[in-house]
Amino acid sequence: MILVTGGTGLVGAHLLFHLLNENQSVRAIYRSTSKFENVKRIFSYYTKNVDALFDKIEWVEADLNNIPQLTEAFKDITYVYHCAALVSFDPNMFDLLKKTNIKGTANIVNFCISNKVEKLCYVSSIAALGDTGTSKIVTEDNDWNKELDHSGYAITKYGAELEVWRGTQEGLNAVIVNPGVIIGPGIWQEGSGSLISKTYNGLKFYTTGTTAFVDVNDVVYSMVTLMKSEIVNQRFIVVAEHLSFKDFFTKTANVLGVKPPTIEAKKWLLQLAWRLDWLLGKLINKRRILSRQTANSAVSISNYSNAKLKESIDISFKPIDKSLELTCNFFLSN
Repeated sequence: MILVTGGTGLVGAHLLFHLLNENQSVRAIYRSTSKFENVKRIFSYYTKNVDALFDKIEWVEADLNNIPQLTEAFKDITYVYHCAALVSFDPNMFDLLKKTNIKGTANIVNFCISNKVEKLCYVSSIAALGDTGTSKIVTEDNDWNKELDHSGYAITKYGAELEVWRGTQEGLNAVIVNPGVIIGPGIWQEGSGSLISKTYNGLKFYTTGTTAFVDVNDVVYSMVTLMKSEIVNQRFIVVAEHLSFKDFFTKTANVLGVKPPTIEAKKWLLQLAWRLDWLLGKLINKRRILSRQTANSAVSISNYSNAKLKESIDISFKPIDKSLELTCNFFLSN
Protein backbone atom coordinates (compact mmCIF):
# COMPACT_ATOMS: atom_id res chain seq x y z
CA MET A 1 0.00 0.00 0.00
CA ILE A 2 1.10 3.56 -0.78
CA LEU A 3 1.05 6.33 1.82
CA VAL A 4 0.67 9.97 0.76
CA THR A 5 1.27 12.77 3.25
CA GLY A 6 -0.19 16.16 2.40
CA GLY A 7 -2.93 14.49 0.38
CA THR A 8 -5.22 17.52 0.61
CA GLY A 9 -2.63 19.88 -0.92
CA LEU A 10 -2.13 20.76 -4.58
CA VAL A 11 0.57 18.18 -5.35
CA GLY A 12 -0.87 15.57 -2.99
CA ALA A 13 -4.39 15.70 -4.46
CA HIS A 14 -3.11 15.49 -8.03
CA LEU A 15 -0.86 12.61 -6.99
CA LEU A 16 -3.82 10.78 -5.42
CA PHE A 17 -5.80 11.16 -8.64
CA HIS A 18 -2.90 9.74 -10.65
CA LEU A 19 -2.36 6.78 -8.31
CA LEU A 20 -6.06 5.93 -8.13
CA ASN A 21 -6.26 5.90 -11.91
CA GLU A 22 -3.48 3.31 -11.81
CA ASN A 23 -5.69 1.25 -9.44
CA GLN A 24 -3.17 1.58 -6.63
CA SER A 25 -4.14 1.00 -3.01
CA VAL A 26 -3.71 4.38 -1.38
CA ARG A 27 -3.77 5.70 2.17
CA ALA A 28 -3.57 9.44 2.73
CA ILE A 29 -2.94 11.57 5.78
CA TYR A 30 -5.18 14.50 6.57
CA ARG A 31 -5.42 17.01 9.41
CA SER A 32 -8.85 18.57 8.78
CA THR A 33 -11.87 17.13 6.97
CA SER A 34 -12.59 20.64 5.66
CA LYS A 35 -9.66 20.15 3.27
CA PHE A 36 -11.41 17.21 1.61
CA GLU A 37 -13.22 19.77 -0.56
CA ASN A 38 -9.84 20.66 -2.09
CA VAL A 39 -9.36 17.07 -3.19
CA LYS A 40 -12.87 16.68 -4.58
CA ARG A 41 -12.63 19.99 -6.43
CA ILE A 42 -9.35 18.95 -8.02
CA PHE A 43 -10.75 15.54 -8.94
CA SER A 44 -13.74 17.26 -10.58
CA TYR A 45 -11.45 18.94 -13.12
CA TYR A 46 -10.45 15.55 -14.51
CA THR A 47 -13.37 13.18 -13.95
CA LYS A 48 -17.12 13.03 -13.36
CA ASN A 49 -16.72 10.10 -10.95
CA VAL A 50 -15.45 12.26 -8.11
CA ASP A 51 -17.12 10.55 -5.16
CA ALA A 52 -16.42 7.03 -6.41
CA LEU A 53 -12.74 7.84 -6.80
CA PHE A 54 -12.52 9.75 -3.52
CA ASP A 55 -14.09 6.84 -1.63
CA LYS A 56 -11.23 4.57 -2.72
CA ILE A 57 -8.80 6.54 -0.54
CA GLU A 58 -8.15 5.26 2.96
CA TRP A 59 -7.92 8.45 4.97
CA VAL A 60 -6.05 8.59 8.28
CA GLU A 61 -6.03 11.63 10.52
CA ALA A 62 -2.44 12.30 11.53
CA ASP A 63 -0.06 15.11 12.40
CA LEU A 64 3.55 14.76 11.28
CA ASN A 65 4.63 15.08 14.91
CA ASN A 66 2.02 12.77 16.44
CA ILE A 67 3.79 9.43 16.86
CA PRO A 68 0.71 7.28 17.75
CA GLN A 69 -1.16 8.64 14.72
CA LEU A 70 1.80 8.00 12.43
CA THR A 71 2.12 4.48 13.82
CA GLU A 72 -1.41 3.79 12.63
CA ALA A 73 -0.82 5.48 9.27
CA PHE A 74 2.26 3.38 8.48
CA LYS A 75 0.70 -0.06 8.96
CA ASP A 76 1.36 -2.26 5.90
CA ILE A 77 2.88 0.61 3.90
CA THR A 78 5.46 -0.19 1.20
CA TYR A 79 5.93 3.17 -0.57
CA VAL A 80 5.68 6.72 0.76
CA TYR A 81 5.21 10.06 -0.99
CA HIS A 82 5.95 12.81 1.50
CA CYS A 83 4.21 15.91 0.12
CA ALA A 84 3.17 17.54 3.39
CA ALA A 85 4.92 20.77 4.35
CA LEU A 86 4.31 24.19 5.82
CA VAL A 87 4.85 26.95 3.28
CA SER A 88 5.37 30.39 4.80
CA PHE A 89 7.76 33.25 4.24
CA ASP A 90 6.81 34.98 7.48
CA PRO A 91 9.97 35.13 9.64
CA ASN A 92 7.79 34.87 12.74
CA MET A 93 6.74 31.37 11.63
CA PHE A 94 10.27 29.97 11.72
CA ASP A 95 9.76 27.75 14.79
CA LEU A 96 6.62 26.22 13.31
CA LEU A 97 8.39 25.78 9.98
CA LYS A 98 11.18 23.85 11.72
CA LYS A 99 8.70 21.71 13.64
CA THR A 100 6.68 20.82 10.55
CA ASN A 101 9.25 20.62 7.80
CA ILE A 102 12.34 19.32 9.60
CA LYS A 103 11.07 17.43 12.63
CA GLY A 104 8.02 16.19 10.74
CA THR A 105 10.18 14.87 7.91
CA ALA A 106 12.54 13.25 10.42
CA ASN A 107 9.55 11.37 11.84
CA ILE A 108 8.46 10.22 8.37
CA VAL A 109 12.00 9.02 7.63
CA ASN A 110 12.19 7.16 10.95
CA PHE A 111 8.88 5.41 10.32
CA CYS A 112 10.00 4.47 6.80
CA ILE A 113 13.11 2.85 8.27
CA SER A 114 11.36 1.05 11.14
CA ASN A 115 8.59 -0.21 8.84
CA LYS A 116 11.03 -1.28 6.13
CA VAL A 117 9.39 0.91 3.51
CA GLU A 118 10.80 0.09 0.07
CA LYS A 119 11.12 3.66 -1.17
CA LEU A 120 10.39 7.25 -0.18
CA CYS A 121 9.78 10.23 -2.45
CA TYR A 122 10.22 13.58 -0.76
CA VAL A 123 8.82 16.75 -2.33
CA SER A 124 11.32 19.51 -1.64
CA SER A 125 11.73 22.81 -3.51
CA ILE A 126 14.16 24.74 -5.65
CA ALA A 127 14.39 26.97 -2.56
CA ALA A 128 16.45 24.21 -0.92
CA LEU A 129 19.03 24.06 -3.68
CA GLY A 130 22.50 25.49 -3.52
CA ASP A 131 23.06 28.84 -5.15
CA THR A 132 25.98 29.97 -7.26
CA GLY A 133 25.47 33.53 -6.10
CA THR A 134 25.39 34.64 -9.74
CA SER A 135 23.05 34.26 -12.70
CA LYS A 136 24.66 30.96 -13.67
CA ILE A 137 22.49 27.87 -13.92
CA VAL A 138 21.82 26.00 -10.67
CA THR A 139 22.04 22.19 -10.74
CA GLU A 140 21.53 19.43 -8.19
CA ASP A 141 25.26 19.53 -7.47
CA ASN A 142 25.41 23.11 -6.22
CA ASP A 143 26.42 23.26 -2.57
CA TRP A 144 24.17 24.93 -0.02
CA ASN A 145 25.70 28.23 1.00
CA LYS A 146 24.83 28.92 4.63
CA GLU A 147 26.33 32.40 4.36
CA LEU A 148 23.54 33.57 2.06
CA ASP A 149 20.39 35.23 3.37
CA HIS A 150 17.96 32.32 3.02
CA SER A 151 14.29 32.46 3.98
CA GLY A 152 13.09 30.35 6.88
CA TYR A 153 11.16 28.22 4.41
CA ALA A 154 14.29 27.51 2.36
CA ILE A 155 16.31 26.67 5.47
CA THR A 156 13.72 24.19 6.71
CA LYS A 157 13.26 22.51 3.32
CA TYR A 158 17.03 22.08 3.14
CA GLY A 159 16.99 20.75 6.69
CA ALA A 160 14.27 18.29 5.70
CA GLU A 161 16.43 17.07 2.82
CA LEU A 162 19.24 16.41 5.30
CA GLU A 163 16.86 14.16 7.23
CA VAL A 164 16.13 12.22 4.05
CA TRP A 165 19.84 11.84 3.32
CA ARG A 166 20.34 10.69 6.90
CA GLY A 167 17.70 8.04 6.25
CA THR A 168 19.54 6.83 3.15
CA GLN A 169 22.63 6.32 5.32
CA GLU A 170 20.49 4.07 7.51
CA GLY A 171 19.33 1.90 4.62
CA LEU A 172 16.33 3.80 3.25
CA ASN A 173 15.90 4.11 -0.52
CA ALA A 174 14.75 7.61 -1.44
CA VAL A 175 14.41 10.17 -4.19
CA ILE A 176 13.93 13.91 -3.79
CA VAL A 177 12.23 16.21 -6.27
CA ASN A 178 12.87 19.96 -6.27
CA PRO A 179 10.03 21.62 -8.21
CA GLY A 180 9.90 25.26 -9.18
CA VAL A 181 6.75 27.33 -8.77
CA ILE A 182 4.00 24.76 -9.35
CA ILE A 183 1.13 25.76 -11.63
CA GLY A 184 -2.10 23.85 -11.16
CA PRO A 185 -5.79 24.29 -10.37
CA GLY A 186 -7.85 23.80 -7.26
CA ILE A 187 -6.31 25.67 -4.35
CA TRP A 188 -6.65 29.39 -4.80
CA GLN A 189 -5.62 30.66 -1.35
CA GLU A 190 -1.95 29.70 -1.44
CA GLY A 191 0.98 29.05 -3.75
CA SER A 192 0.55 29.94 -7.42
CA GLY A 193 -3.21 29.80 -6.91
CA SER A 194 -3.03 32.85 -4.67
CA LEU A 195 -1.02 34.68 -7.35
CA ILE A 196 -3.79 33.94 -9.84
CA SER A 197 -6.42 35.16 -7.36
CA LYS A 198 -4.49 38.37 -6.71
CA THR A 199 -4.09 38.99 -10.43
CA TYR A 200 -7.81 38.52 -10.99
CA ASN A 201 -8.66 40.90 -8.15
CA GLY A 202 -6.39 43.60 -9.55
CA LEU A 203 -2.63 43.58 -9.17
CA LYS A 204 -0.89 46.89 -9.81
CA PHE A 205 2.76 46.09 -9.17
CA TYR A 206 5.17 43.69 -10.83
CA THR A 207 8.83 42.83 -10.24
CA THR A 208 11.58 41.99 -12.71
CA GLY A 209 12.98 38.91 -11.01
CA THR A 210 13.02 35.54 -12.77
CA THR A 211 12.31 32.04 -11.51
CA ALA A 212 11.30 28.58 -12.75
CA PHE A 213 7.78 27.22 -13.23
CA VAL A 214 6.34 23.75 -13.81
CA ASP A 215 2.91 22.18 -14.27
CA VAL A 216 1.60 20.17 -11.30
CA ASN A 217 0.96 17.08 -13.42
CA ASP A 218 4.56 17.13 -14.64
CA VAL A 219 5.67 17.13 -11.00
CA VAL A 220 3.41 14.17 -10.24
CA TYR A 221 4.57 12.27 -13.33
CA SER A 222 8.20 12.83 -12.34
CA MET A 223 7.56 11.58 -8.80
CA VAL A 224 5.73 8.43 -9.86
CA THR A 225 8.20 7.61 -12.63
CA LEU A 226 11.20 8.03 -10.33
CA MET A 227 9.54 5.85 -7.69
CA LYS A 228 8.95 3.08 -10.25
CA SER A 229 12.55 3.28 -11.47
CA GLU A 230 15.69 1.73 -10.06
CA ILE A 231 16.99 5.21 -9.22
CA VAL A 232 17.63 5.74 -5.52
CA ASN A 233 19.27 8.29 -3.25
CA GLN A 234 19.32 11.14 -5.75
CA ARG A 235 17.50 14.42 -6.15
CA PHE A 236 16.08 16.02 -9.28
CA ILE A 237 15.20 19.58 -10.26
CA VAL A 238 11.70 19.57 -11.78
CA VAL A 239 11.19 22.75 -13.81
CA ALA A 240 9.80 23.43 -17.27
CA GLU A 241 10.48 27.07 -18.10
CA HIS A 242 11.83 30.29 -16.66
CA LEU A 243 9.71 33.43 -16.62
CA SER A 244 10.09 36.87 -15.14
CA PHE A 245 7.42 37.71 -12.59
CA LYS A 246 6.26 40.46 -14.94
CA ASP A 247 5.74 37.94 -17.75
CA PHE A 248 3.99 35.52 -15.41
CA PHE A 249 1.50 38.12 -14.19
CA THR A 250 0.96 39.50 -17.68
CA LYS A 251 0.26 36.06 -19.15
CA THR A 252 -2.05 35.25 -16.24
CA ALA A 253 -3.95 38.51 -16.57
CA ASN A 254 -4.40 38.00 -20.31
CA VAL A 255 -5.98 34.58 -19.80
CA LEU A 256 -8.20 35.89 -17.00
CA GLY A 257 -9.27 38.84 -19.11
CA VAL A 258 -8.15 41.45 -16.61
CA LYS A 259 -5.66 44.29 -16.69
CA PRO A 260 -2.05 43.19 -16.04
CA PRO A 261 0.12 45.02 -13.49
CA THR A 262 1.75 48.11 -14.97
CA ILE A 263 3.89 49.56 -12.17
CA GLU A 264 7.38 48.19 -11.57
CA ALA A 265 8.16 47.63 -7.91
CA LYS A 266 11.79 48.68 -7.96
CA LYS A 267 14.34 47.33 -5.53
CA TRP A 268 14.35 50.45 -3.35
CA LEU A 269 10.56 50.30 -3.04
CA LEU A 270 10.66 46.63 -2.01
CA GLN A 271 13.35 47.38 0.55
CA LEU A 272 11.15 50.10 2.00
CA ALA A 273 8.07 47.87 1.89
CA TRP A 274 9.56 44.96 3.85
CA ARG A 275 10.81 47.34 6.54
CA LEU A 276 7.34 48.86 6.83
CA ASP A 277 5.84 45.38 6.97
CA TRP A 278 8.27 44.48 9.77
CA LEU A 279 7.35 47.63 11.70
CA LEU A 280 3.61 46.99 11.39
CA GLY A 281 4.20 43.44 12.56
CA LYS A 282 5.87 44.75 15.69
CA LEU A 283 3.37 47.54 16.39
CA ILE A 284 0.04 45.80 15.77
CA ASN A 285 1.07 42.13 15.68
CA LYS A 286 0.24 41.99 11.98
CA ARG A 287 1.12 38.81 10.14
CA ARG A 288 4.10 39.40 7.87
CA ILE A 289 3.48 39.29 4.13
CA LEU A 290 6.85 40.54 2.92
CA SER A 291 10.26 39.68 4.36
CA ARG A 292 13.76 40.84 3.45
CA GLN A 293 14.38 37.52 1.69
CA THR A 294 11.20 37.61 -0.42
CA ALA A 295 11.87 41.23 -1.34
CA ASN A 296 15.34 40.27 -2.57
CA SER A 297 14.14 37.20 -4.46
CA ALA A 298 11.47 39.26 -6.23
CA VAL A 299 14.21 41.10 -8.16
CA SER A 300 16.79 38.32 -8.44
CA ILE A 301 17.42 36.21 -11.55
CA SER A 302 17.44 32.47 -10.87
CA ASN A 303 18.05 29.77 -13.46
CA TYR A 304 17.71 26.04 -12.85
CA SER A 305 18.69 23.09 -15.00
CA ASN A 306 16.28 20.20 -15.65
CA ALA A 307 18.91 18.27 -17.63
CA LYS A 308 19.42 15.54 -15.04
CA LEU A 309 15.72 14.70 -14.89
CA LYS A 310 15.37 14.66 -18.67
CA GLU A 311 18.37 12.35 -18.94
CA SER A 312 16.96 10.01 -16.27
CA ILE A 313 13.31 9.64 -17.30
CA ASP A 314 11.23 10.10 -20.43
CA ILE A 315 9.45 13.40 -19.87
CA SER A 316 8.07 16.15 -22.06
CA PHE A 317 7.09 19.22 -20.06
CA LYS A 318 3.80 20.98 -20.66
CA PRO A 319 4.39 24.55 -21.89
CA ILE A 320 3.71 27.04 -19.12
CA ASP A 321 1.43 29.04 -21.43
CA LYS A 322 -0.77 25.94 -21.75
CA SER A 323 -0.58 25.21 -18.03
CA LEU A 324 -1.61 28.78 -17.18
CA GLU A 325 -4.46 28.70 -19.69
CA LEU A 326 -5.94 25.51 -18.23
CA THR A 327 -5.42 26.60 -14.63
CA CYS A 328 -6.86 30.07 -15.11
CA ASN A 329 -9.89 28.69 -16.94
CA PHE A 330 -10.57 26.36 -14.02
CA PHE A 331 -10.23 29.37 -11.73
CA LEU A 332 -12.83 31.25 -13.75
CA SER A 333 -15.15 28.24 -13.69
CA ASN A 334 -15.00 28.24 -9.88
